[in-house]
Amino acid sequence: MKFYILTLFPEMVMQGLSTSIIGKAAEKGLLSIEAVNIRDYTKDKHLKVDDYPYGGGAGMVMQAQPIYDAYMALVDKIGYRPRTIYLTPQGPTFTQGMAKEMAKEEHLIFLCGHYEGVDERVLEEIVTDYVSIGDYVLTGGELPAMVMIDAISRMVPGVLTNEESGSTESFEGNLLEYPQYSRPAEWNGKKVPEVLMSGDHRKIEVWRREQSILRTQKYRPDLLKKADLSIKEKAIYKVNE
Repeated sequence: MKFYILTLFPEMVMQGLSTSIIGKAAEKGLLSIEAVNIRDYTKDKHLKVDDYPYGGGAGMVMQAQPIYDAYMALVDKIGYRPRTIYLTPQGPTFTQGMAKEMAKEEHLIFLCGHYEGVDERVLEEIVTDYVSIGDYVLTGGELPAMVMIDAISRMVPGVLTNEESGSTESFEGNLLEYPQYSRPAEWNGKKVPEVLMSGDHRKIEVWRREQSILRTQKYRPDLLKKADLSIKEKAIYKVNE
């Protein structure tokens, strides 16, 4: 899978995505991450990529021309117009379901805005998806792009060393992940639940399922109504449709 990030700060995103699991996956050729400096495509001799907004108002707006030219250079390289994501609070909130869906794409382009925004005309021309990572405002789209690429990359086959990891962690089936424990068996007066040391995989599986539901009920009750629960589980945990 190949990610392309249209940005004014390529060093920021490349440094953040070149470590840990994502960096190792890129080294193995499972992923490709390329940051494209929008400033390289401006026609302004001072490398300016922004200007005052028409109609007045505070701040500056990123101009259409350098963004569009940077995008078209990628289109020429890829051979078609791939799915292009603009990181903005105006879009729907990014979810694990979106990560799974986007992981099926061969190429993804991320557009990182700055200042007071981006000229609407270029957004209309190139963007296929508006996506937010939460109801708050950041200084630019680089951090949201990195968050999304990290989550999407985990869904790409071979990226996670344990093939089950991507399907058993938080938000699978709209449930939070069950509690995890490691050695020693007792720490600070707290013991690991006996069922986890029983060796009975069926009982462990049942316990983990119960804990996932209880944890979701406690911390994210909003998710529980959308969770993949059996009729019996809905009755036990009093989940209404």
